[in-house]
Amino acid sequence: MELILLCFKLLGAGLSAISLSGSGVGIGVVFAGFLIALSRNPKDEKKLLTYALLGFALTEASALFGLMIVFLILFGF
Repeated sequence: MELILLCFKLLGAGLSAISLSGSGVGIGVVFAGFLIALSRNPKDEKKLLTYALLGFALTEASALFGLMIVFLILFGF
């Protein structure tokens, strides 16, 4: 019974870790959009950088929430 619980615990942690790869893709999309916008509007660099950093922070926060769930599953019981 304990082995089955461990298997499901590891399976749940692995499935929760999928959110980390999605966050990596999201960060890439944010900075790709930033570079495209910067190449079209170089005079708005400060405003665009502010928006890019805000998008990065929100995307990274979702990754940290996913990582927190992984750690709760692994070490919570």
